[in-house]
Amino acid sequence: MAQNQKQEQGNQLALVKKDVVDVVSSKVNDFISRGELHLPPNYSPDNAMKAAWLKLQSVKDKNQKPALAVCTKNSIANALLDMVVQGLNPDKIQCYFVVYGDELVLMRSYFGTAAVAKRALGLHDLVAMVVYEGDEFEYEIKQGRYVVTNHVQKAENIKPDKIKAAYCIISFPDHRADYTEIMTFDQIKKSWAKSKADQTKAGSTHKEFPDQMAK
Repeated sequence: MAQNQKQEQGNQLALVKKDVVDVVSSKVNDFISRGELHLPPNYSPDNAMKAAWLKLQSVKDKNQKPALAVCTKNSIANALLDMVVQGLNPDKIQCYFVVYGDELVLMRSYFGTAAVAKRALGLHDLVAMVVYEGDEFEYEIKQGRYVVTNHVQKAENIKPDKIKAAYCIISFPDHRADYTEIMTFDQIKKSWAKSKADQTKAGSTHKEFPDQMAK
């Protein structure tokens, strides 16, 4: 019985890979050959697709059912294509896959957003940090801009349930001053509330990884 179930699961995976992953890979190669898709230097869509396929086999929905079994093939294909178009790779923790009902959705991580922003906007660097309860954190407002003047953090303060705020500092390749944005955790949670999914439910990405999602 168990052997038959394992064989059936293997057949389902092979079918999804043939109908979705291989088709998306072929489509991406066609886009590249026709000059319709320009990817970042040193980015390998084939490697990213292989990494994504391995990751997808462990992704589950809120009921602990495999994403590849419950999600539509179209949504899986769209998520993979979205990943490649943005030049992201799950092996570099730049993105991850989330199940909403029967839809698979690609979500960028902080690292992915930073990579896209650097490429698209020509930024020199983009750094996001979380402020926890117990941190020493000070900032000033100079000419209408936030400037972080002090942030001292101890390892024992890093607790996902003790987040107070988060901030991002963007630096430019020219002589422009750094740009800083600061949000309290209440402001961040209000922005999460705009999502189509309930981010307060147990098992949600925001509930399990609030520090990374705050970034």
